[in-house]
Amino acid sequence: MEYFGDPAVWLPFTFAGLMGVSILIYVVLDGFDLGVGLLFPFADDDEKDRMIAAIGPFWDANETWLVLAVGLLLVAFPAAHGAILTALYLPVAIMLIGLILRGVAFEFRVKAPIQYKALWNNLFFTGSLMTSISQGFMLGMYVMGLTWTLPHFAFAMLTAVFLTVGYSFIGATWVIHKSEGYLQVKSVEWARRGIWGLVLGIAAISMATPYVSTRIFDKWFGFPEMLFLAPLPILSAALVIWLWWMLGRMPFYNDRFSWLPFAAASGLWITAFVGMAYSFYPYVVPEKMTLYEAASAPESLFIILVGTVFVLPTIIAYTVLAYTVFRGKASELRYD
Repeated sequence: MEYFGDPAVWLPFTFAGLMGVSILIYVVLDGFDLGVGLLFPFADDDEKDRMIAAIGPFWDANETWLVLAVGLLLVAFPAAHGAILTALYLPVAIMLIGLILRGVAFEFRVKAPIQYKALWNNLFFTGSLMTSISQGFMLGMYVMGLTWTLPHFAFAMLTAVFLTVGYSFIGATWVIHKSEGYLQVKSVEWARRGIWGLVLGIAAISMATPYVSTRIFDKWFGFPEMLFLAPLPILSAALVIWLWWMLGRMPFYNDRFSWLPFAAASGLWITAFVGMAYSFYPYVVPEKMTLYEAASAPESLFIILVGTVFVLPTIIAYTVLAYTVFRGKASELRYD
């Protein structure tokens, strides 16, 4: 009990939890609007307009969670921030360029003369692809311990592809919920194809993770530790089966339940994230630096926590408000 009352223990743990939740929310929320951009080559011009309308009110709020996660990493775990950003400088730069390109293309595709609209649509797709590929690459390198070897690079490229397909899958489930008619039918087909990329990505990371270290291997396959992890693969398999069953019967007669594929897809992301968190805890830099070693001084963390108490509810309130006000099917996106 005294151990958990020590600020040098509970403060780093609290900030690690806040950072983890921020990353998870970002991956789910910005994952679907990145996925919508990735699906652009498969849609016609009218469908692209409706797909943009499906994410238009939300994408700014979604990216706020990335800013929060990186900010928490910087102020709460500066040593880890330095180690991670140093190892992943190039993919981080590519991700930022992709995010900037997406933001510019999002605005200009509507306001530019009609002859340039295709250009900005292509740049929106390119920015989405750059962001997704770089995030998947960073995930693979992180799992491999941030060391640049040829096998680790190959694995990171594999996760880059799988994460990109996974984003397109959750993007398709979001379009299913926000659209109707032919676009909804088309989105169901996109989701049916994309689900296997997500499943393969989760499987690849799951197979690689226990071999990163003997510590993680023991956590997965030692007894009784394996009992804590066992519900996750079972739940993941159930969600995949449920998703496949739903997608095979859509569009539903009662379209009120069109949100269910997106909810199930989000659940699949959550189980994968919880499995990673369980595997790598207490390390914030795999097998090199624990969150307690990387944390700022307790006095600094306490001051930051006071600020977080005010900032976090504001971000949550803004996100909830955006999703509440703009609930329902997407309508025409207008700027006049």
